[in-house]
Order: sequence, then C-alpha cells, then structure tokens
Amino acid sequence: MRQLNEQDALFLDTDSAHANSNVSFIQIYDPSTAPGGKIRFKSLLALIESRLHRSPIFRQKLVRVPLDLDDPYWIEDENFDLEYHVRHIALPKPGDWRQFCIQASRIHARALDLNRPLWEIYLIEGLDTLLDLPRDSFALLTKLHNAAIDVERGTEITMLLHDPTPHPPAPEPAEPWFPEAPPSTLEMVCRGLAHTATSPLRLARPVKRAMSRFTPSGVPDDVLSHPVQVPVTRFNSIVSPYRVFETRRFLLDEFREIRRLVKGATINDAVLAVCAGGLRRFLESEEELPESSLITLAPIYVRDPRRGEKAKPEVSWVRLTLGTDIADPVERLRFIRDQTAASEAMSRAIDARELTDIGTHAPAATLAITGKMLGRALLGVGRRAPLANCVVTNVPGPSQALYLNGARMTYFSAIMPINDGMGLVFAVTSYDGKIMVSPTSCREQMPDPEAFAQCVRDSFQEYLEASRSARPARAPAKKRARPARTGTSSAGKGARARPTARTAASAPRAARAGRRRSKAPAG
Repeated sequence: MRQLNEQDALFLDTDSAHANSNVSFIQIYDPSTAPGGKIRFKSLLALIESRLHRSPIFRQKLVRVPLDLDDPYWIEDENFDLEYHVRHIALPKPGDWRQFCIQASRIHARALDLNRPLWEIYLIEGLDTLLDLPRDSFALLTKLHNAAIDVERGTEITMLLHDPTPHPPAPEPAEPWFPEAPPSTLEMVCRGLAHTATSPLRLARPVKRAMSRFTPSGVPDDVLSHPVQVPVTRFNSIVSPYRVFETRRFLLDEFREIRRLVKGATINDAVLAVCAGGLRRFLESEEELPESSLITLAPIYVRDPRRGEKAKPEVSWVRLTLGTDIADPVERLRFIRDQTAASEAMSRAIDARELTDIGTHAPAATLAITGKMLGRALLGVGRRAPLANCVVTNVPGPSQALYLNGARMTYFSAIMPINDGMGLVFAVTSYDGKIMVSPTSCREQMPDPEAFAQCVRDSFQEYLEASRSARPARAPAKKRARPARTGTSSAGKGARARPTARTAASAPRAARAGRRRSKAPAG
C-alpha cells in the first residue's frame, strides 16, 4: 500500500461534473505487419493480461482516508476485472475522421470510476475511410486519470504494451496474483491520525484542497502574486462537460525549414508560431481577435546545481506572449524567438531555489512537458482572472517505430484536460518523422473544431511558403566545354553521351522545391 502524494491528490479534489483530469493517448495502427494481417480483440486482451505485472497502475485503485485526515492510498483492487477496463467498439459507417474525433472526445469526457483502477483502453475499429490509412487500420485509445500518471515516465502504461519489432516475443506466462487484503476503516483512521501527529500542518490540508479549486497547482507563486492583463477570449470562460478534439499532421523536416526563417529559432519556436498563427486566423474570422497579444502558459526547466548535473531538471510554469497581434508571420516567429532565447539564458543561470523570484520577468517556451504538469497548471483556474489564454504542451511520444502485437503504429496524439478559464490546449506530439498538433477544447467554445484545425494548417502553410520563398535562388550550372575529339570511341560516333553527375543530381533538387502539403489522417 503506497500513499498518493499531495500534488497528485489535488487532481482528485478538483474534479467536477463538467471538468475532470483525464488524459487520453491515441494511437492508430497498420495491421498488415501483424501475423495474419489482423489484430483481434482476444489477442489484445491476452497481450495486456501478460503484462499487467509490469506496472502497478493496472491493478491498483484509490482508497480515501475517513474525514480526509490524510492523502489517499493506492491499494490493490481485489475485484479487478480486465474486461471492464479493455473495451471493443467500432465506428458506424462510413467511419470517417470526423466521426472518430467525436467518439474519442466522448470517451475522454466521461469520468473514470474512482472505485476501480484509473484507466481504460478502447480498441476502435471501422476506420476504413480515413485518409492515408491502410485498409483495416484500427485505433487504441488509452484513458488515464492524471493522478495515476508518473511524471517521470509519462506514457508508461501505453509504451509497455508495445515492442520495437513487428515480431512480438512469446507471450509471458501470467504471474500468479494474490491481491492484498484492503485496509479496514479503523486502520485508515489510525494512519491518518499518526501522520497528523507527526506533521500538524496536515490538518490544514482539507482547507487547502477546498481552495485548490481557486488556486492553480504547479504554477509559481510569483505568477499568481504578479498578475498580468490577459485579454479575454471565448476560451477563457466556464467550460461545459462536452469535449472536442482535432489533429493536423505535419512533416518534421518542414518545421526545420520554417525555423530557418529566423536565425537561432528552434523547432519549438516554429511550433509555437504556427499555433499562434492558427489562433489569430480563427479569432480574426470570428471577429474576436483582441488588439493585444494572447498569452500561453509554458514550462521552463531549471536544474538545481546542488543535486548535480545528472539530476533531472525541475519544471515550473511561466507565461509567454504569442504575438497574435503581429500580422507578419516572420516577425511573429522572431518575436517568439527573442523571448525563448532570454528564457534559455535565464534557465542556465539561475538556481532552482530562485524560481519564485523570477516569475514573469522572463517568459519561457520550452515545449517539453508531461500531461501531469499540464494538469497541475490547469487546476482550479475557474473563478479567477485567467492566467493565460491557452496552453501549448508537448506530450512525450515514442522516438522509434513501435508495434502492438506486430501491428505498426502510424499515428500518436493526445487529448488533454481543460478547465474553467482555460478551455484550449494544444497537444504537440512527434512520431516517425511527423509532428501532430492536436487542439482540445469545449464544444460550446469551439463548435467547429475542423475549422479551427484548418486555421492551424493554413498558418503552417503560410510559414512553409515563406520559408521556401526566402531561399536564395540557385544559379544555373555552367556547362563545361568539352575537349575536341581526336578520334571515335569504341562505342562509335552515334553513341549517346551520358549525363554528367551534376545534371543527374540537380533534377531531384528541383522536384523537392515544389510545394508539398502535409495531410492529417483525414485531410
């Protein structure tokens, strides 16, 4: 029996009827690489069952201490039922991308049963009409509560089900499992009283938890005590219980082209600029674009020198101005890069102890943060002036091709939690040479998520065309003068001259210079 830490316990206390802390990971697979070219639900159940012992998340549920005298505990679920947690559904025909996004959003929005382990996996079939997907492709949606996700390993529960090759190892024999007896009410009360006696400040936790609905967790005190004027948009109101999700898929190499528009810009800067451009386009089309720039929450990484160079950096949230009031896309990217360059210099120079002293004096835009840290930033922002207009966050994805029972993963994205006052989150994932930008919002605030996603794509195309227009024109290759022939070759006078290496190499360059339009799974 292990105890939930205080920060994770806040996720449970801030869940409400219209906003919960669920995080959903979505993968799509090509079954042609699997044995027999198909994955069956029965084989998926067998795979998960053979790997339940690899993570305590699978079989552990939460139990609260009476009167909230202490933080909850993880205990083994003596009535664990695998088939309750793993489910099989199919999209109705025609099974297009829009239907898939609606189904995924509905699953994500439903609260998890707190009396069971906090995860569910859905095998979703019927994706035959999705653009660019092989026939019989299927999806896996893994929904977890933020309280169950390990900050250090993030997507552990999904990654441990995969293999690096299409040839899965022989199924592991199921390990015998004997659940521990659940603790009695008296035992839980005694534990709570004992911990309270050793730490009297625990008595104030119920009050602190009640206030957590009004005070975000994981955001530096300086950000809260030094408020800035954040322009209010449609995304900074109370959210409904209904979620919307969309995705647009881009090539990583094309983001590398975009970052070259500004010297020193990174791929992270380019992603932020594309998201900012999409926001500007959408709000402008709705005649709702504020005169001042929108602001996003972003993390900054600071390493504590006292813990040594190998210690993992600590994460804190800061604000970043997106430059949505700047019409020129290149100037917007330069504006974002100027801020991130300052924040990078700051993160190298300061001690972790000084985080609460820097606050908004140096905004940051490092796009490397787990779903848990995002959730901490979103807790309880309702009933307060908004801390920011949106969040742009990277969800750690696999760095190599992965296979599920032999089926190759072709797509990876995430649906993130939103809350009152912060109704828009961009989840940025990368996999197999592609970057996926996936906005999550509320159905009332974003009634047409496809139109919003198209604004993000149009912003990307604007940057891509600008980067290719900025390339210096190549001077045509000069033809070399051929020396006069003094005789005939063994091939005869009519032999055709072979093209030179320079001519052969120049043709592909010309072809690559044309416009390539990145496509999402459903165009």
